Amino acid sequence: MRPVDRGSTRVTASISTSNSADRSAVLRRRVKVIVGLTIGYNLVEGAIALVAGAAADSTALIGFGLDSGVEVLSATAVAWQFTRREPEKVEKPVLRVIAFAFFALAAYTIVGSTLSLAGVSTPESSAVGIVLAAVSVVVMPALSLVERRAGRELGSATVVADSTQTLICSLLSAAVLLGLITNAAFGWAWADSVAALVIGAFAIREGVEAWSGDACATAIGEIMEGAGELGPSDQHHSAQNGAHG
Repeated sequence: MRPVDRGSTRVTASISTSNSADRSAVLRRRVKVIVGLTIGYNLVEGAIALVAGAAADSTALIGFGLDSGVEVLSATAVAWQFTRREPEKVEKPVLRVIAFAFFALAAYTIVGSTLSLAGVSTPESSAVGIVLAAVSVVVMPALSLVERRAGRELGSATVVADSTQTLICSLLSAAVLLGLITNAAFGWAWADSVAALVIGAFAIREGVEAWSGDACATAIGEIMEGAGELGPSDQHHSAQNGAHG
């Protein structure tokens, strides 16, 4: 039986831990960049949507602009979390903020679409609104995908929850785009209202999951605690699985 080289094992474990720490640092910087881009884009998007909505008397576009504010709130909460030295310790309150943002988004989509279907308000066509919604349909899913991948690798429920909200906002962009185009072409003002009701129901579900902390399979703290209980071989296999996942 070959004797175990304990010194070599300690060196391997040290290198693995160092690589893991370096990777976490890279991912945290990536999350900060993504969140910064999301905040900046939504501030511009919201301002344009509010101005275009007021000019066209479009409830859908005005609501779209207000929704950008909800997205900024969620992204800002995540940005604040990752300014902490130990972001996992403030994960729960940040998840609650994101949950409230989901519920606000759901309330807007459900109330706004119901009023539109009842004939209280009617979305108007806007060329600026169509272009803006079309750009958002492309930009927001891309930001959501990159943020979700980083969040899952970090094990951050707040980052995953924020990426989900970004995706929901892109679906809302598609609903607004569909509504504006069909209203301009066929006068079908009800199309975006029906799509918004579906998005509202989905937002409620995501809000409940964020509130309960189920937005990701494991939170940052659980992953860090689990890493401490793993042996060097298990950590190596876990890192390999994370890289392939």
